[in-house]
Amino acid sequence: MIDGFLKEIANMFDFTRKDACEMMRSFQIEMENGLKGRKSSLKMLPSFVRRPKGNEKGDFLAIDLGGINMRILAIRLLGQGKIETIGMKRFSLGKEIISKTEDVFFDFIADCVSAFLKEHKLDVFLEVGFTFSFPVIQTSILSGVLVSWTKGFAVKGVEGHDVVTLLDKAFKRKGLENLKLVALANDTVGTLVTQSYINPLCDMGVILGTGTNAAYPERLESITKFKGMWYSEEMIINIEWGGFDKIKMTKYDEQLDKDSENPGGQRMEKMVSGRYLGEIARRIMKEAFEKGLLGSKELKDIFLKPYSLTTEQLSLIASDKNIFNDSGIEGISDKDIRLLKEIGQIVSKRAARIASAAIAAVLTHMDKELKLEHVIAIDGSLFEKYKGFKENMDTMMKEIFPNQADKIHLSLTHDGSGIGAAIIAASLSSH
Repeated sequence: MIDGFLKEIANMFDFTRKDACEMMRSFQIEMENGLKGRKSSLKMLPSFVRRPKGNEKGDFLAIDLGGINMRILAIRLLGQGKIETIGMKRFSLGKEIISKTEDVFFDFIADCVSAFLKEHKLDVFLEVGFTFSFPVIQTSILSGVLVSWTKGFAVKGVEGHDVVTLLDKAFKRKGLENLKLVALANDTVGTLVTQSYINPLCDMGVILGTGTNAAYPERLESITKFKGMWYSEEMIINIEWGGFDKIKMTKYDEQLDKDSENPGGQRMEKMVSGRYLGEIARRIMKEAFEKGLLGSKELKDIFLKPYSLTTEQLSLIASDKNIFNDSGIEGISDKDIRLLKEIGQIVSKRAARIASAAIAAVLTHMDKELKLEHVIAIDGSLFEKYKGFKENMDTMMKEIFPNQADKIHLSLTHDGSGIGAAIIAASLSSH
């Protein structure tokens, strides 16, 4: 009975090489449309950033706001691709902060920065790079209007406004006169910049964590919607690939989408990112319970409540950790845990294979015949910590490129989104 159910789920979530090739074709059409300013589910946002030369130097502050955990970093760039972290601290943005008004939200960020500077005795003048990992329309390196919140954020009074101006005002309100905001970047752009500072072969940055997105350098002549002035022949494009919608969905994806805070939006993100994988698995487990396939009644309450099963918990189960020991829930059978583990594997395997197909689409857009070596900088807990995720990505790459997969190197890039903001700030003073 359970085996039949698992087989049905595995078939439903199977993402084949044929599916990947179809997705790649659709993805590249959406990329082209986005670059030309036509209707597209890929925003293809100009970042006003180019790849660094690797010789940038100096001390910089970086604020990395990508999800509910914000990081503040003090970075020293030594040139020759060498990076030193002077200090780094993580601050948690609780639900009460991410649903308040803009002044409360940005004042909180400024207070965190102030505490960080005091702790590390940094009362010198510092240029600041701000990594803001939400869809923004940038008109320069130092201005970005928030299009819409994602990842469960709902701060009032920010959508449609310039986030740099709002943060700068908070700095002034909090007396942080020794800081100068010089660059706004997306986390994928930061990740790409960080790895390419170290390795010139890096030409793509990918986030596979709470959310998912990617960035790559595009020839300026191909960004036909861009009408401004720019000093380089290339500019990094923030794809915002979480919005890609030409992708087949299961009934679970459709239900999750319908019940989400943004129905119809961020389709690919809802199938790939850490914010949603646990919820997809929970919905499958709930159905298993309704079909009488679960022996432990104690589990029923867990699987009734939306988002009560997290991707982090799924990841722990994938590594054979018992997440129920500490929760006071007893009597859960090994059979039930095996079912949950297998469902987690099915859901995460599809996510990894979709992510690989998206990377392959971008690579063959840049290098049609895949003649060159490509280093893909990847940051995020899914890629780093979820057992089997990277291996599933590698397998999909080998299926898509049977003879050339060895030219593609998926490289874990720690703190790329934050360090990248500092490198971008440095590259501005060096061009």
